[in-house]
Amino acid sequence: MSRTREHAYAVTVRWTGNTGEGTAGYRAYARDTEITAAGKPTMIVASADKTFVGDPERWNPEELLVASLSQCHMLSYLALCALKGVVVTGYEDAARGTMVESAGTAGHFTEVVLAPVVTVADETMAPSATELHEDAHRACFIANSVNFPVHHAPEIRVARQG
Repeated sequence: MSRTREHAYAVTVRWTGNTGEGTAGYRAYARDTEITAAGKPTMIVASADKTFVGDPERWNPEELLVASLSQCHMLSYLALCALKGVVVTGYEDAARGTMVESAGTAGHFTEVVLAPVVTVADETMAPSATELHEDAHRACFIANSVNFPVHHAPEIRVARQG
């Protein structure tokens, strides 16, 4: 009889690089981020997942993979926004990944879902801000390197209504 276990990993990647102008220009913002997860320090100290006899208070490789996908998408997205005139003033992604482990086989990720909440400076930028997620997905080196789907479900907010 085969036994299947599913594991879920959730991280938040927050852009902290708004230097006051958002993405008004390609060099106008810092690429700084904070990666957090419930019960984990922001400085990277790592172990295995608790399921695999690791320290649950330390980062595990699975969380770091989800964080890498989230951060890569975000950095690609911010660059595209800067180049296309979309001024992003805030970005936070509550990314989650699913890994399945079956008896007699190694575990594998089945998907990662990125759920970025993006704030843009003006409502006229919202349509482009939404569309640029597709381009960012295609540009992300990490997403292009994995053998499972990486989905994104963005939410666009407007800092000020026109």
